[in-house]
Amino acid sequence: MRKIAVFGKPGSGKSTLSKHLAAATSIKLHALDSIEFKKDGNRVDRATYDKEHEKIVSADNWIIDGFGPIDSFYRRLEVADTLIYIDLPYITSYWLVTKRLLKGLIIKPEGWPEGSSIVKGTLESYKVLKLCPRFWNNDFMQKLEEISLDKSLYIIRSISELNHFIDNNMK
Repeated sequence: MRKIAVFGKPGSGKSTLSKHLAAATSIKLHALDSIEFKKDGNRVDRATYDKEHEKIVSADNWIIDGFGPIDSFYRRLEVADTLIYIDLPYITSYWLVTKRLLKGLIIKPEGWPEGSSIVKGTLESYKVLKLCPRFWNNDFMQKLEEISLDKSLYIIRSISELNHFIDNNMK
């Protein structure tokens, strides 16, 4: 594991898992939201994002948590040697987004862009979750299996698997 892409639906635990993975491997973590969004919560211009993303994926090792623009997502999957897809049930993702909102009213959530509104971000997460079945579906799984032929692919489908991923795979 040197180049690790962690991805999945909003509220799936990507940031938390990535943080623990970075601690376990000593590989630098790059939260995609921190290069995709400005401190005020607005998106950076696409050229700035692309330049920063390419700089990261060209490095010798990295953990990238997030999705971003579709072409950068597939570029990341192409370059990564390890793919971690968190595919929790939708009801679980909705619950985790809601839990993040409630907790986020008191403490900034893991990986949350500095200065971004937790309420605005939560509403956006709900909107994205509603659209997710158009992307995270059987066609995507087939494409992921093709992409991952020469890579390590982990698919996490439950909170239990998520909570034990480091212990079960970092020995």
